Amino acid sequence: MNSTSGIKRILPTSIGSELEKSTESYLNKRGLRTVHRNYRCRLGEIDLVMDDGEFIIFVEVRYRRDHRYGNPLETITIHKQKRIIRAATQFLLCKPEYRDRPCRFDAVGVSQNNGHVEYDWIKDAFST
Repeated sequence: MNSTSGIKRILPTSIGSELEKSTESYLNKRGLRTVHRNYRCRLGEIDLVMDDGEFIIFVEVRYRRDHRYGNPLETITIHKQKRIIRAATQFLLCKPEYRDRPCRFDAVGVSQNNGHVEYDWIKDAFST
């Protein structure tokens, strides 16, 4: 609570955390199993690591409050993709049980439309 205005501020990290949880639930309902949340290393971070029985899936979650500023998926730059790929490589080095599995990089754009949360799930959104 901000003492000067009496208005509670919602921090972007709180919004991001809630959206990642709702995206995880969305993906779980579509058959993916959560392996790891918010994997971080010095090379980068991965929002969700999921398993669909065939692939280990590294998921980037992006949010835009409204589309006036573009689609949330458009914010995944080449630089961001490289950081995710480096972090995924590190994840696989640290988790030998997943090393021999095929991998995929998915992206989920999350937006709101008339108070409803919408998910735009792109499988194999980018590759190494």
